[in-house]
Amino acid sequence: MRICLPTGIFPPDIGGPASYVPRIARALTERGHTVEVITLSDAPHEDGQYPFAMRRIPRGMARLPRMARTITAIARGARRAEVIYANGLFIEAVLARAIVRRPLVMKVVGDWAWERATLNHRTSDSLDDFQRRHQHVRDEAVKRLRAGVTRRATRVIVPSRHLADVVASWGVARESIDVIYNAPDLAATQRVNLPPFEGRTVVTVGRLIPLKRVDALFRAIKELPQTRLIVAGDGPLRTALEREAAQLGLGSRAVFLGAVSREAVAGLLQNSDLFVLNSTHEGLPHIVLEALAAGTPVLATRVGGTPEIVEHGVSGWLIPSGNEAELGRAMRMLLEDPALCDRLREGGRRVLAQRFRWEALVEQTQAVLEGAIQ
Repeated sequence: MRICLPTGIFPPDIGGPASYVPRIARALTERGHTVEVITLSDAPHEDGQYPFAMRRIPRGMARLPRMARTITAIARGARRAEVIYANGLFIEAVLARAIVRRPLVMKVVGDWAWERATLNHRTSDSLDDFQRRHQHVRDEAVKRLRAGVTRRATRVIVPSRHLADVVASWGVARESIDVIYNAPDLAATQRVNLPPFEGRTVVTVGRLIPLKRVDALFRAIKELPQTRLIVAGDGPLRTALEREAAQLGLGSRAVFLGAVSREAVAGLLQNSDLFVLNSTHEGLPHIVLEALAAGTPVLATRVGGTPEIVEHGVSGWLIPSGNEAELGRAMRMLLEDPALCDRLREGGRRVLAQRFRWEALVEQTQAVLEGAIQ
């Protein structure tokens, strides 16, 4: 196959698509397919290490000129390809497809209408409630746009059964939705130089946006002596979170690393006592798979597709979203019960071996792309 692969983020960006896209592009290339990745980027990069073609478009351009340039780039890539496999830039991909008639496969890992409304503080609804309830007129327009764009896809890949239900509620035909579970990267790790600390280390990884609820982790850490929180990731809330950590008097017990590489994340997980994901929603969190692969005990909220990875008390520990008292109790319990953590580590290894294998993901993805072409 010849594949045009648009994505909104790509290394050195962090996030699920930024981890997934280089891996799937490389895997498809190794199977004899031709892949061209088109992405937004904050700065030029030397991309010669990749075995596939790369095209970066400056993210800092004004929106309309950037969209026009992106649509043109995707259309040119699609003209050379047999299928478009969009992992972001969905509006641009649909408009490019109108210019160059090609089958379009989308990988949908969340609801960008809900994320935008949450980030702009126009809703406090959960993802599921956001689908059902009437929102601000601006967000209702974005919901309609998101649904219309997604329905233009030939097929839609989602990483969880929960997200398949959400996408179907947008009017996407069930028979065109494929659930393909993500799989962790077991590549080499990179050591992260952290300040010396006599105590336990808790880590969280992800974009610093409202739905990650990192602020609650700082309040929990305040009540746990000899425990620090490492925050790997960047985003619009970083300044506010640094301010809150300072106001709580955490000092060296709150460490902000900013954006770090996937290899550094793996090294960080391996050298931490507990990984915590306190989100209000997740499609299927790739970082949880990476934590299980690193052998790090996982504490996460029971939201979205997370329970499809974490079986409570077997491969990790689940708590209700928004319950800070339970968050603090669970963190203390796991940090003080090494036998329980050992059982969760073993359960996590079994789950990965049984259900989240990279080879299966590549096979299934290849089959969907081939089916879309046919």
